[in-house]
Amino acid sequence: MGKNIITQARGKGGPTYRAPSFRYKGAAKHSRLSPDQLEGTVIDILHCQGHSAPLAQVKYSNGEVVLLIAPEGIRVGQKIFSGTESPIEDGNTLPLNLIPEGAMVYNIESKPGDGGKFVRSSGVFAKVVSKLRDSVVIQLPSKKKKEFHPMCRASIGVVAGGGRVDKPFLNAGRKYFKMKAKNKLWPKISGSAQNAVDHPFGCKRSSRKSKARPIPRNAPPGRKVGMVAARRTGRKK
Repeated sequence: MGKNIITQARGKGGPTYRAPSFRYKGAAKHSRLSPDQLEGTVIDILHCQGHSAPLAQVKYSNGEVVLLIAPEGIRVGQKIFSGTESPIEDGNTLPLNLIPEGAMVYNIESKPGDGGKFVRSSGVFAKVVSKLRDSVVIQLPSKKKKEFHPMCRASIGVVAGGGRVDKPFLNAGRKYFKMKAKNKLWPKISGSAQNAVDHPFGCKRSSRKSKARPIPRNAPPGRKVGMVAARRTGRKK
């Protein structure tokens, strides 16, 4: 009788492999889409283990309290504006068609009103490159250019917490707690180093495994590991 490999156990979605979202402070997104001009005050700056950047707790003039991705230089008591009449200052939220070209933005919406999906990690920013008739071109942190709907909202500035990736972990214990915070699978053991019962590539009769070839898309669960339906294999010439 066979047993489920780690890939199958993760796909099942049990508590062992689910992120502990009940510990998170909440969802960080823009305020609800509204035609009104909103003015808010930063109540607190929070640390959330589910986000790499600090979160700013903001209370708006309509009574709504939201969590926002904090930009660099934000402070408690600072005024934050959201709407079409917001000034071009760090932390304020506007539609992309009202943000000047060359401005640095973050937490960009994929669709108008979804709260923000792009450029949310610590220390990152995107740039408004150009404005077309039906879209706005944004240069993402990866230097890739992407077109967005002109009514998608974004916040002005650079996400706080820059330099996080420059600091080394130095020991395995810190890396362990970092991965445990989001319940990531770590450490990852190569398939060829496992036992035959745990992975299709595993076995200790030899270090060379002959099964590590491209796997078809219709392979059954438990066999679908490695290079699944790969377009090409081997080193690039």
